[in-house]
Amino acid sequence: MTDDVVKRLSRELADAIVVAVAKDPGVEACYEKAQVAGYSMKVSLEAVVGFARGRAEAASSQPKPPSVRTPEAMSSNDRRFLRSLRIAADEATHT
Repeated sequence: MTDDVVKRLSRELADAIVVAVAKDPGVEACYEKAQVAGYSMKVSLEAVVGFARGRAEAASSQPKPPSVRTPEAMSSNDRRFLRSLRIAADEATHT
């Protein structure tokens, strides 16, 4: 892939994520609560997107799962943020 194609695909993915998060009722409710309390909020999300080209990747019928942080590597703030987005982190490994 050329750099322009990678940049375009990455931007499209980022835009889709922004739209999906912004339309989430839970996220909208959090923003509204903050505004009522006199605060404004800014949320930054970090995503790692990788592109690979090669025979092994092209021949594979199953896409590789994305790399994610394990529950052991998540802070309490990470878990709280995920819960606010209604994403459950596997907390069975935590005591």
